[in-house]
Amino acid sequence: MRTFVTSWVLSGLALAAAAGLLGDHMDIGGSADSTGERIIAIALVALVFTIVNLFVSPVVKTLSLPFIIITLGLALLVINALLLLLTEWLSGKFGVAFEVDGFWWAVLGSIVISIVNTVLGGFTRKNVRASR
Repeated sequence: MRTFVTSWVLSGLALAAAAGLLGDHMDIGGSADSTGERIIAIALVALVFTIVNLFVSPVVKTLSLPFIIITLGLALLVINALLLLLTEWLSGKFGVAFEVDGFWWAVLGSIVISIVNTVLGGFTRKNVRASR
């Protein structure tokens, strides 16, 4: 349970960072939303993103493993972008405003999300080891 919550929080921070860096090309929440409403939107999108990464991502990556090997890992950029677009679609079905301008912005967004998750995850792992 702790790893799910940690992943959820890290995903929320990474999504917020990506939305902040990509400006109008990736937006979470409506433009007229208050700060509290945007935080709730980020939390809900992060929840959908975490669930997609928990259940869909391993299946897709396992089935795509030969293609990932042949492309020396570049296929992971496409897979991660498609998972971000899936998150956008699912969030829309739940009534949460989350928009990515297109495939290439999803690729760039997934790169930012991966970098932020890696950096923040490194800090999290260090804190977990220190508390043991």
